[in-house]
Amino acid sequence: MNDVIKAMKERRSIRKYKPDAVPREITDQIIESGLYAASGKNRQCTKIIRVTDKKLRDRLSEMNREIGGWAEGFDPFYNAPELLIVLADKEWPTYIYDGSLVMGNMMLAASVLGIGSCWIHRAKQEFESEEGREILRSLGLDPDRWEGIGHCIVGYPDCEIPEAPERLPDRVFDI
Repeated sequence: MNDVIKAMKERRSIRKYKPDAVPREITDQIIESGLYAASGKNRQCTKIIRVTDKKLRDRLSEMNREIGGWAEGFDPFYNAPELLIVLADKEWPTYIYDGSLVMGNMMLAASVLGIGSCWIHRAKQEFESEEGREILRSLGLDPDRWEGIGHCIVGYPDCEIPEAPERLPDRVFDI
């Protein structure tokens, strides 16, 4: 089987992480794979925010927890030590798709490199809040232009990598 297809079949979302930081050389490769994602008319209308600062990571986790409605103390980032947040330019018609492809590329690259990852939602709501808008402003980004697509949490898995479930039937049609 082709190595790329094999990697696609074996990638799983990880929801339990060791506290160890992932070396920057590895996250650089994960980020680079996101930067090579397909985009509408090759516009490359996405940005990636690497969050390694624990204080900011925990602040974003708390924002995400509140938006998700979970009990106090729950970490929606599953203790992953690093976040790769994907933003996309709302002025471009394919921005959601483009940002989604960045997320997919990064999760696949993480898996191939032996790093766990998972797509965590609610980045849109986080960066629509005044607190989130201020974070964007601190990076020199216009909060009215950039929308949060997702958080790609990354870290070393603290669990067995789950097996892929059976694929559901009746998902492909030939005409």
